[in-house]
Amino acid sequence: MKILMVCLGNICRSPLAEGIMQHLADEQGLNWQADSAGTGNWHVGKGPHQGSVQVARKHGIDITQQVCRQFKAGDFDAFDLILAMDESNLNNILRLARTAQDRQKVKLLLNDKEVPDPYFDHTQFEPVFELIEEGCKDIIRQYSR
Repeated sequence: MKILMVCLGNICRSPLAEGIMQHLADEQGLNWQADSAGTGNWHVGKGPHQGSVQVARKHGIDITQQVCRQFKAGDFDAFDLILAMDESNLNNILRLARTAQDRQKVKLLLNDKEVPDPYFDHTQFEPVFELIEEGCKDIIRQYSR
């Protein structure tokens, strides 16, 4: 299973989601690959936000090797599941969908809830980590059967 995590800039939420998902999948012995992207291009080529790096490290996950990239239509072909952090990014992804099959691959990580962006409130990195971790555990429960 190949999973793509998507947020706005690919520096806060989606790098965390990539790291958490890969960590959990590896712990479960699943042959899954996680990646991440942003719908915007502001941070392409840069690493994750220090807040994300620090909270991931606190939980035993290293995301320092990740490099920001922008979501592209070809990602529909490369991934089995595309998980957006919020409605805005979900809609941006769906606008690039070419087919019904593309659209079927896309959903919110938390189903009916959004993962808030901690970019402007650095006290939110830990709560965001916890939300993403729960969402990733749910995805593993759903798709590892």
